[in-house]
Amino acid sequence: MRTGYFLSLVFILMTSLSTTALAAPAAKTEAGAAPVTVPAVSSVGSAKVDLNKADAVTLQRDLLGIGEAKAKAIVAHRESNGPFASVDELLEVKGIGKAILDKNRDRLAVN
Repeated sequence: MRTGYFLSLVFILMTSLSTTALAAPAAKTEAGAAPVTVPAVSSVGSAKVDLNKADAVTLQRDLLGIGEAKAKAIVAHRESNGPFASVDELLEVKGIGKAILDKNRDRLAVN
């Protein structure tokens, strides 16, 4: 009889713990983690990126598909070969293909 009473108490305890766990709010996995922010998409409107004046940071920030390495390659190409005469000369930069140029054609200018 004691065993039956003991098992009943264990059952009640386990049931109440599982109910409490289900009703409790979810705990944060990382305390103090910074919230995820999504940068606002800049409008393509009036300002175009001048291939002959923009630095690597500006190229990386304002052009689609251009990361740090490609932005540095554009600046290095400009420094070693002189200013770009047209936007199409961007294809001469290693890592820049027709797809990237087409995505950014309306964002680019050569002055």
